[in-house]
Amino acid sequence: MNSSLQYSKKASKTVRYEEILPQIKSLVESETDMIANMANICAVLKEVFDFFWVGFYLVKDNELVLGPFQGSLACTRISKGKGVCGTAWEQAHTLIVPDVDQFEGHIACSSLSRSELVLPLFYKNEIIAVLDIDSQHLDHFDDTDAFYLEQMLSYLSK
Repeated sequence: MNSSLQYSKKASKTVRYEEILPQIKSLVESETDMIANMANICAVLKEVFDFFWVGFYLVKDNELVLGPFQGSLACTRISKGKGVCGTAWEQAHTLIVPDVDQFEGHIACSSLSRSELVLPLFYKNEIIAVLDIDSQHLDHFDDTDAFYLEQMLSYLSK
């Protein structure tokens, strides 16, 4: 991938996802280190969508441990079934939370986070990490985000 990201800043989020996905695919296909790829994906998503917080939690010793991220200080460890990240890991599917204050057991790493999207990253039918994205706005995420981000994570699964 070119060292600079190409996307239309004022385009719809669908158009921006469609513009960055081939660039992300090219980026991860040319690099074998998973952590490096996760770090660059976080940087791309933060730049293109200006999310409040975007990062990966890695499955280690039966808990989620903070991995590459962009944003403010974060929770370091999350137990399975706890908060949105631990619940997405336990349930093995994407979770869209329109209002984190309404999610029972939400872990507030930052009081500024208002909505959240968490996607599990599968490798050989096992969850190895989750991608966690927070917004300062209520009801920020929808099925469009989930669709494109799940596609993006599939690039890391190969």
